[in-house]
Amino acid sequence: MKNKKKGFWKRNIGLAFILPWLAGFCIFKLYPFLASLVYSFHDYNMFKSASFAGFKNYQTILSDKLIIKAFVQTFKYAFLTVPLELIFALFVAYILSDKIRGVNLFRTIYYVPSILGGSVSIAVLWKFLFKTEGLINILIGKLGIPAFNWLGDPNGAFFVIILLKVWQFGSPMVIFLAALKGVSADLYEAATIDGAGRWERFFNITVPLITPVIFYNFVTQLCHKFQEFNGPFIITQGGPLRSTTLASLLVYNEAFKRYEMGMASAIAWLLFLIIMTFTAVAFISQKYWVYYADEDGR
Repeated sequence: MKNKKKGFWKRNIGLAFILPWLAGFCIFKLYPFLASLVYSFHDYNMFKSASFAGFKNYQTILSDKLIIKAFVQTFKYAFLTVPLELIFALFVAYILSDKIRGVNLFRTIYYVPSILGGSVSIAVLWKFLFKTEGLINILIGKLGIPAFNWLGDPNGAFFVIILLKVWQFGSPMVIFLAALKGVSADLYEAATIDGAGRWERFFNITVPLITPVIFYNFVTQLCHKFQEFNGPFIITQGGPLRSTTLASLLVYNEAFKRYEMGMASAIAWLLFLIIMTFTAVAFISQKYWVYYADEDGR
């Protein structure tokens, strides 16, 4: 019997290597994922036994104005942040794709915020920068502009958390930079001979050829932005007037402040379905604007 077991592991040595990861995935990913789906149909408080509630949690979500407002703010946040971030990332990548002195240093400088921007310490620093007596108000005061209560004004606070994420355009920038390096120089030379300027070459050659990378960055960043948590939680705690209470923060509040795990699970699953819907729409739409060179056999 022992020899048979030993023979099994010899024949399946790969399974032995992935077993720790597989166990961790099942315990910390798959089980909570499925359990949250079950809890979303229950009235489940962490200090009380769960009772089946059907679609009650989902009905509450669709009828609660504060929850609806949180989802509206999440939509606004995602669809303002993602285009701005990708535009800045592509613009900087295009500039840094040229052979200029010290280009590697500039690439590193622009990439550093994407490493640090999601951390708690940077969010805390961002909060101090934009408080009433912070560095931003000091600098604009030197220009004769009166101080602005960035974190006390709904629009100002919303702008601050958007700016934090737009500032972290380093990751998509690096991906764009790699894509730009893959565009054939012969195409640029032919366009230059035909009299095309720098921006004509950019919009007529560069952009169409890197649309697969634009599509990839758009989908990944959209998924990230719909799940944004650190900025609103650390900088504004969802205020003022719930203007920065995004869906992920709503899940946290329901689960760990009100201990309503059933409601938190329902909100999380609704957010998941929204992300899946937009991802599916993006994949369906790519045939109209994403250019894959090998589709024509080239």
